[in-house]
Amino acid sequence: MADLRTRFAGIASPNPFWLASAPPTDKEYNVVRAFKAGWGGAVWKTLGEDPPIVNTASRYGTLEVGGMRMVGFNNIELITDRPLEVNLREIAQVKRAWPDRALIISLMVPCEEESWKQILKRVEATGADGVELNFGCPHGMSERGMGSAVGQVPDYVEMVTRWCKAHSRMPVLVKLTPNITSILGPARAAKRGGADGVSLINTLNSVIGVDLDQMAPMPTVAGKGTHGGYCGPAVKPIALHMVAEIARDPECAGLPISGIGGIATWRDAAEFLALGASTVQVCTAAMHYGFKIADDLVDGLGNWMDEKGYADLGGLVARAVPNVTDWQHLDLNYKTVARIDQDLCIKCGLCHIACEDTSHQAVAQHKNGAGRRYEVIDQECVGCNLCMHACPVTGCISMVEIETGLPTVTWKEHPNNPMRRA
Repeated sequence: MADLRTRFAGIASPNPFWLASAPPTDKEYNVVRAFKAGWGGAVWKTLGEDPPIVNTASRYGTLEVGGMRMVGFNNIELITDRPLEVNLREIAQVKRAWPDRALIISLMVPCEEESWKQILKRVEATGADGVELNFGCPHGMSERGMGSAVGQVPDYVEMVTRWCKAHSRMPVLVKLTPNITSILGPARAAKRGGADGVSLINTLNSVIGVDLDQMAPMPTVAGKGTHGGYCGPAVKPIALHMVAEIARDPECAGLPISGIGGIATWRDAAEFLALGASTVQVCTAAMHYGFKIADDLVDGLGNWMDEKGYADLGGLVARAVPNVTDWQHLDLNYKTVARIDQDLCIKCGLCHIACEDTSHQAVAQHKNGAGRRYEVIDQECVGCNLCMHACPVTGCISMVEIETGLPTVTWKEHPNNPMRRA
């Protein structure tokens, strides 16, 4: 099988699958069970200063869509609520017992140099492989001037990263918040501060739902609620976009990326790797299905790489980045139209309804006696793909390229663009 070994910012692991900093990595018992299940690494749940913070009950809320549970996941849980000394002792024990696995320690302390200096000394003594600066959590700790309160200010990101590089020999990863207009500001700041890599995305600000009996946001705590951090499969598109933005940014060139956000299958992981991530971190899927999903992740990615001829991850990482561009560079003369496989069509009519009511009236409905038939009107079809996505039968509707004989034309060159270049 393809070689899945990775070396991320100098940190080696037998495969690119790490558990993200979260409840699955909050204690020795969990991390050891994860390593036994095959995970290549873990980012220990965020440590803070003593006395430990106090968490609430309840802490989690979920989004269900069409019977699929935990499509989105929201939490108001804060950093570890266990004493620092207990965490450090367990980290040292785990690292001694599992020297081949990546063990990264997530950290969050007040935005003061001495606080970072002191905790870095104690973490380094455990033998851990590196630290991840939690500049992403949007709830609870941010109100205390930590988490995303730091991550949203590039100057603070650069300053704290520089402190950590000055006071530690360990590789320093910076975990970025998506709760910002452009991910490039904090990513570039992390690089200026000397970061060895970045990880993203952390959770999005969210209210997952409202309990209409208690009239309070969920999850509720004694009849009240607050915003939380949103993650799970629903955030994957946002995470992919932000990873790609960093991967193709000249100022961030060479900055290793650990991708996070809705990764549940080997295919999700392959997409993050193709867009520039060197490792991926998983949380919600492990919380939903358990640590044993590592088997499917490793086998699935390895088998697919074999089929595609990738001997190792070096041939896959960032493979899709050259094809990520801005809208203005797309070919406006490229044309596709829909095709309906009549043998697969179940005559539900969803393609016709979607196109007739909300698109371009390009799917005709014919009634032949007691039956119905749907056909695409090529001259009306703009190739928007709506019918294909609305169709409940996979493979029934496909988009086919139409040869127009026209040259490639981008918006910069198009005659309708009043700002076009001559």
